[in-house]
Amino acid sequence: MLNVCIECGMYRADKEVDVENGTITCPECDHVHPFNFMPLMIVSGPSAAGKSTVCHALTGVFKEAVLLDGDLLWRSEFNSPENSYREFYETWLRMAKNIGQSGRPVVLFNAGAIPDNVIECVEARYFSGLHFLALVCKGEELARRLKARPEWRGSGQDPFVTEQLRFNQWLIDNGQTDGRNMALIDSSADDLAGTLQKVSDWMQACISQ
Repeated sequence: MLNVCIECGMYRADKEVDVENGTITCPECDHVHPFNFMPLMIVSGPSAAGKSTVCHALTGVFKEAVLLDGDLLWRSEFNSPENSYREFYETWLRMAKNIGQSGRPVVLFNAGAIPDNVIECVEARYFSGLHFLALVCKGEELARRLKARPEWRGSGQDPFVTEQLRFNQWLIDNGQTDGRNMALIDSSADDLAGTLQKVSDWMQACISQ
């Protein structure tokens, strides 16, 4: 538990960070602790754009990072759009920074993990860089994929399809504006192999920076 100081025992998520020297400092007692700063890569996108498919396909294949599906930690109490799902993303960033101490960065696949919901988190300070990618899709193809899913998922219902199409277009229009700097990959422009290669190339480039 890196938020608990090994010197004074106090819990502080807001430690002072020194990326250049690889240390974090407890604001309670000024204890300096070595820290392995890793990049954090985040893949967003509407439902059916390919996030889970890409995550599953590259897990264990792309060995330079730990790939994780954001739904693994989702609980109903995290559903707080009024504060940009803050506790959910604080929890994920805390998990990712601890995993990073093993020497491998994390790639988080989650629909709502856009810069607006992540960069203000206290835990965001613990990464050498935050890198965002949005998987998007042509509107008609996204609607087709959603309606082709099993009925139990409810993905083909008109309100859900409309909302995913809206989010998809928002990412296309806004993902690279207002300092968001999200890379965009159109998963309907290639077959699965082509999309996997583009995502792999993006991840490798982020790690190499």
